[in-house]
Amino acid sequence: MRLLLVEDDDHVAAALSAVLARHGFHVTHARSGEEALQALLPDIGAPFGVVLLDLGLPDQDGFEVCGKIRKRTATPVIMVTARSDTRSKIHGLNLGADDYVVKPYDTGELLARIHAVARRTPHAEGVPGQQSEADGPNALLLGPLTIEVPNRRVSVDGTAVPLTRKEFDLLALLAQRPGVVFRREQIISEVWQTSWEGTGRTLEVHIASLRSKLRMPALIETVRGVGYKIVVPA
Repeated sequence: MRLLLVEDDDHVAAALSAVLARHGFHVTHARSGEEALQALLPDIGAPFGVVLLDLGLPDQDGFEVCGKIRKRTATPVIMVTARSDTRSKIHGLNLGADDYVVKPYDTGELLARIHAVARRTPHAEGVPGQQSEADGPNALLLGPLTIEVPNRRVSVDGTAVPLTRKEFDLLALLAQRPGVVFRREQIISEVWQTSWEGTGRTLEVHIASLRSKLRMPALIETVRGVGYKIVVPA
């Protein structure tokens, strides 16, 4: 997924860009509101999946930039700022921001929020593994595996496979971005809505159960010391 990072502090941008790149994002860095708006022009490369927007920009206020972005595109906008007061949060959301994250933030939480707004918002670039409505409403097709997200149904070669709630959530998360490694901490945060400590064994059990139920042991690959990724069947 392409991501536009609007941040005037080069040190902050470099550190965050490195983290995002490790999670499979292709980051474009804009240092001002005008740079961000230029990057969002429809003839400038492929569309972005998410915009991370700092409010303290050198040329114009981030709220103003958000309003201009919303007039041009439906691309999800997450405001990332040190302004923690409720009035600023409400103002940002009313302007059309999809989420509001206060600095300093936990990186795992920020990644979870990025994935959350990307899931909620269809956009031209799409998410790897996600098909158009011609293939079924929000259906993820991975070789013989079909995941019907709204109906929470999974089938292999047309045969339904019953999954528990957490098994489905885990499979759907990984299937959104085939080939991209999801860190264990990120998976725990998004699927179990809790921290990593003490939940690692639970994740391993659910992975093993999915491999067994789907009868596709090679579908979910373990990346040692990091996490898991979906490998699309040939």
